Amino acid sequence: MKSRTKVVVIGGGIAGCSTLYHLTQEGWSDVVLVERDELTSGTTWHSAAQVTNFGMTQTMVGLKSHSIALYKKLRDDPEYPVGYHHGDGGIRLANTEAQMQGYRHFASMARGMGVDYEIIDAAECARRHPLISTDNLLGGLWDGEDGDIDPAQLCQALAFHARKAGAEVYRNTPVTGLSQLKDDTWTVHTEHGDIDCDIVVNAGGYRVNEVAAMMGVQHPVASMEHQYFITEDIPAIAEAGHRMPLLRCPISDYYSRQEKGGLLVGFYEQDCKTWGMDGISPDFSNDLCPDDLDRVMDVLEGAFERMPALTEVGIKRVVNGPITYTIDGAPLVGPIPGKRNAFCIIGLRAGLGEGGGHGWLLAQQIVHGEACYDTWVIDPRRFTGHATVELTAVKAIEDYQNEFRFHFPHEHRPAGRNIKTTPLTPVMAAEGAEFTVVNGWERVDYIKPSPEFHPTPSYNFDAVFDVVAAEVANVATNVGLAEVNGFNRIEITGKDRHSFLDRMMCGTVTKRDGRIGLGYLLNHHGCIKAEATVANLPASDRGGQRIWYGSAAASEYHDMDWLTAHLRPGEDVQLRSLTNDQTILVLAGPKARTVLSACARGDWSADVFPWLSVRECCIGFAPATIMVVSFSGELAYEIHVPNASLYAVYLALREAGKAYNLRLFGARAVDSMRMEKGFLHWKADLITEFDPFETGLSRFVKMGKGDFIGKEALLDRQAAGPRNQLVTLKIDTTHAPAHPGASLMQGDKVVGTVTSGEYGHRVGMNLAYAFVLPEFGNPGSAMELDLCGDRIRAQVIEPSPYDPKFERMRS
Repeated sequence: MKSRTKVVVIGGGIAGCSTLYHLTQEGWSDVVLVERDELTSGTTWHSAAQVTNFGMTQTMVGLKSHSIALYKKLRDDPEYPVGYHHGDGGIRLANTEAQMQGYRHFASMARGMGVDYEIIDAAECARRHPLISTDNLLGGLWDGEDGDIDPAQLCQALAFHARKAGAEVYRNTPVTGLSQLKDDTWTVHTEHGDIDCDIVVNAGGYRVNEVAAMMGVQHPVASMEHQYFITEDIPAIAEAGHRMPLLRCPISDYYSRQEKGGLLVGFYEQDCKTWGMDGISPDFSNDLCPDDLDRVMDVLEGAFERMPALTEVGIKRVVNGPITYTIDGAPLVGPIPGKRNAFCIIGLRAGLGEGGGHGWLLAQQIVHGEACYDTWVIDPRRFTGHATVELTAVKAIEDYQNEFRFHFPHEHRPAGRNIKTTPLTPVMAAEGAEFTVVNGWERVDYIKPSPEFHPTPSYNFDAVFDVVAAEVANVATNVGLAEVNGFNRIEITGKDRHSFLDRMMCGTVTKRDGRIGLGYLLNHHGCIKAEATVANLPASDRGGQRIWYGSAAASEYHDMDWLTAHLRPGEDVQLRSLTNDQTILVLAGPKARTVLSACARGDWSADVFPWLSVRECCIGFAPATIMVVSFSGELAYEIHVPNASLYAVYLALREAGKAYNLRLFGARAVDSMRMEKGFLHWKADLITEFDPFETGLSRFVKMGKGDFIGKEALLDRQAAGPRNQLVTLKIDTTHAPAHPGASLMQGDKVVGTVTSGEYGHRVGMNLAYAFVLPEFGNPGSAMELDLCGDRIRAQVIEPSPYDPKFERMRS
C-alpha cells in the first residue's frame, strides 16, 4: 500500500468509484481509494439503479446527462462492458393540472441543457406503458433517456479504468482515523498502515458520519429504510414486444421498472422509517434490513389500482435497505465546511443514476477549484449551524413521503420549521406574517390580509400578487419596516484588513471610516464567487476600527471559507462571524428619515448622513448600527441590531412610525422591488459560470488596480469576449412570472435562460433577468419565453426601469 498520494477517497460505492475515475480523467493519476469491505458493499449493491435524465435545476440535468453519456460509453467498452438498459423511457405521472404545469416548466428548463422532455396525455401514457390504467390520470412527463444499470458492474468498471490510469484501490482496508497536519495535508490511518495525502474525500455512504467524526465534523445526512420487490414474470411484458418504460407515480407513491420478465416495484410509504440513527453495526455490510411489507400496504393498493397486472403475479424477492438523504434531498458534493483540503460526496439518494455526474463535478472542483456548472445546488456549505442529523431525519421523512412531488414556487413544507428564529418571529407571526425560509431562518414573506388567507402555491400569479402590490405601494409612497434575519456578517479587524480585501475584490475597496462600498469577489477563473458590502466602522466604545463584511444569508460558511483560505502567513487580519448575533431591520420609503429621526438622536439629513454611510447610534435606548443602503430603490436604512435588543428597537420604530402609518413588508415585496432596480441575487443571477462583464457589473471592476484574485483569468476572458450577457426582460403576460431556468427561444433555438422573475408593481411590468447570447443582449432585442409550455414575447429593456438615475435612494 502506498504511504503517500495526492488524494485519498474513502468509500467504494458509486460515489467513491466515480470520484476516483473522474480524478484520473482530469489528469490526476496519483490517487487512491480505500474501502472497508468490498466495492459496492454499502447501499450501492442493492440499488434499484434507475438512470433518469430528469432534474429540477439545470445543474442536476447537466450532471445526469453526463452520467448517461458516461454509462453508454462504459456499456460499449469491449474491455469491461457494463449492463445498461438505456432508452427504455420513463413516465412521471400526474393527476392535477398543477403537476402538468410544473412538468411543462421542467421541460422548458431542460431544453436549455440540450435535453428534450415530452409532455403527454393519459392515453399516450397508457399507449407507451400498456400495464397502466388511466383512471384518475391527466398525463405525464416522458424522459426518453430513462433506463437502468447494473450497479456492481458500473462501479467495477469505473475502478478498472481508474486503475488503468494509475489509481490504486485498496479493498478490505477500514479507515481508523484522520489527522490533519500543520500544512493542512492529511494522514489517513487504516488497519493496514497510514497514507499521507494532500486531499481527503469522504464518500462514506451511510457511514458518512463515522468518517466525518474522524475529522471533527458532522454532516446533515440521515438514512431511510427503502423497500422494493421483484415480481415473477408478467405475460403482458413479453407480449408488448418492447421493454416497459420506467414509471414514477406521485399519485400512489411508487415506481416500477422492468426486471427481466417481471417488474421491480419500489415504495415511498407514509409510514416510513429512519435507519442507523443510533449507530450502525460494524458487521452491516452487503446486508439488508428485515422485510416489512405491511408498512407499504397502503402504497401497494395504489400501485394495484394503477397496474392491475400486479394483482395477478407473485413476488420473487423483497429488498429493504438503507438509502441516504440530506435536508433538501439533494446531495452534498464539494468542500467540507470549515476544513481545508477536505471534500465530500455524500447523501446521494439517487446515487447510481446521478453518481457519474456527481463524481465528475467533484473531480473538477478538486483539480481546478471550480466545476463547469455552478454547483451551489449540491454544495455542502448551503447548510450551516442548524443542520443537525436530527433535523435531517425530520426533513428526510418529509421528503421520502413526497418523493415524486416537486416543490412549487414559494412552497415551504412544514417539517423542521422554526429551527432558526429571532425574538421578532412570534411578534411577526402575531402581526399575520407568512414566513419563507432562508438558510433555515424564518423570514417574513408577506403579511397576510386575514388569518384564513392560505393561497395554494402555483406557477401562476396567485392571491399574494395583490398583497405584495400593496406592500410595495406603501414603501414607495410612505414608509415600511422589514426584518432581514440571517444576513451574513463577518467582522474584519487588523491593520492589513483593507489590503486583504483589496486583493480579494476586483474593484475599489472603500477605506474611509463611516463609508460603505459594494464589491465582488472572483474565483481563479475570473468568474463571480461572492458579492459583499464593506462597511468601515470608526473606533468607538463598541470596538476599534473594523470592517463589517456583509453578504447573503446563505453564504455564511461559503464566504468565511473563501476569505480564510486566502489569508497570507503573517498578515494582520482577523475574521469573526457575527451572523447569528445580529439582525437587520430595514426602514424604507420616502418617510423613512422622518421616522428614524423621531426615535434616534442626531442629524440624519442627506447632507450629514448621505447614501452609503454607516453610523453607530441608539434607537430609543438600544444600540444599533445604521447603514444608508437600499435593495428596494427607495430611501432606506439598514438598522443592524444585537439580537438581545431587537425587540426593543422594533417597538421604538413601530411607535415612531404610528404617525406615518408605517406598515410591515416582506421578502416577496423586496424581490419585486429589487427586480425593478437591476439588483441581483447571489446564486440566482450571480453564479460561477459567468464573469462580472457578462453579468453586467463592469462598473465594479478596476483592471488598473493591483493584483486581485482572478485578474489574470479575467483579462483573458475580457479579450475573448462574452459568451453570454445578463439582461433585463419585459415579459408580455400578466398571468405568471418567468421562472428560473426557463428557456428563451428564437424559433427552435434556445438563446437564453431565465435566472429570476417577478412582477414590478411600481413600473407595471412583468420582469425577468436572463443570460442570453450576446447578439440578443441589446435593448429592443425580442425573443420568446417558454413559460410552462406557452410561448410568450419577451423584450430586452434597459436595466433599472424604476428610477434609473437612482435619485430616490439617494434623497
